[in-house]
Amino acid sequence: MKPKSSAHYQREFRKRLREQGLVKKEVWILPEHAKRLAVYEKILRERDPSNFIIGDSQTGVSVMTANVIGKEVANWTTTSLHEALKGVDLFVSGQAKVELIDGVEPALHIVMAEYGDLPVFLTVSGEQIIVESALWSIDEVVDVTGFNDAVLRTHKYFPLSTISLDKLGADGDYYHMFGALSSSSILHNVVFEIEVLANNVIQATEAYSEFLSIPVAANK
Repeated sequence: MKPKSSAHYQREFRKRLREQGLVKKEVWILPEHAKRLAVYEKILRERDPSNFIIGDSQTGVSVMTANVIGKEVANWTTTSLHEALKGVDLFVSGQAKVELIDGVEPALHIVMAEYGDLPVFLTVSGEQIIVESALWSIDEVVDVTGFNDAVLRTHKYFPLSTISLDKLGADGDYYHMFGALSSSSILHNVVFEIEVLANNVIQATEAYSEFLSIPVAANK
């Protein structure tokens, strides 16, 4: 089945945020503070932000809940990470679902309910954990050269994530957003990577809307 564009999940994401009583506020910050802003935004969506702890990590900024404290491990495998994630509040609460796709190279299929059921895929390969999600097909970009130039100049504003162009089977070339971290990372950093990637997919759809032929949700 042809994957849905990230614009679809952006519309669903905004709808769910409005249903939760949240409002959009525009802020102006220095680019180097993008990681910190992503953390604070997550905290300020909670009714009781006192449950959160801010601290340093290998990513520069981290966030964890009081009942999700990561434990150091030698190296995750896709299977062991699947078991660990099932006990994390993000998945226990129903905000996300995780499924193990077995095979020669097993992967985790994660459905981010709070982001309009955005699908995210996670794989563990040697020393790396890769978290990725499809953005849109190359056919949905009206000015490929201009878009590629814009991505190269601005993707650093999306903390912890990078954009790539990959062939997706018979569906052709698709732009993806992905993040990578060490397979020995503590659990809460893995969860943080998943949540930041999902948020960045939504933000990227808005940021690059001028290059897309697909409808994008209004900025409200």
